Amino acid sequence: MMKHMKPLSLYQKLLKTPAGERGRLLGLDVGDKYVGLAVSDVNNKVASPLSVLVRKKSNIGLMAIDFEFLISKLSLSAFIVGCPYDRQRNCPEATQVKVFIDSLCKTGKLEGVGYTFWDECFTSKNVDLLLEPLKFSTVEAKTINDKFAAVGILQGYLDYVNRNVETEQSQ
Repeated sequence: MMKHMKPLSLYQKLLKTPAGERGRLLGLDVGDKYVGLAVSDVNNKVASPLSVLVRKKSNIGLMAIDFEFLISKLSLSAFIVGCPYDRQRNCPEATQVKVFIDSLCKTGKLEGVGYTFWDECFTSKNVDLLLEPLKFSTVEAKTINDKFAAVGILQGYLDYVNRNVETEQSQ
């Protein structure tokens, strides 16, 4: 079973691993049709776009196999999953993200992989605004958007945890 952790706890656990064995992080932007992916550098400081997976209810098992391959190929240790937070009400997009993660967990293929949710507030909208003047085709713009939204999610997380670690070390 995948293991849900609080954002700082996940990173603190990663830091307890010897430097040479520390895995990288995978950022996920879960949408209706696609899951955008971003990966951290080996020092877990910088996020870069990776790819986009097609998402269908019927292919969750295949997606789990794709994730297994990425974990092995890229030495991934945990997933940072973008999740919209709306403190006023339950957000249907947040429910969709949690259902996706629950489905991944139920495949049993990602045993022991840690994950946390990270606020993806406005990441897709910000990327839309950046891409608009470039006049990409609709499909091309959507897949680029999903990858870079995942970068925004993962980079936001990395900046937050690295800032907190530096603050703790200087005290």
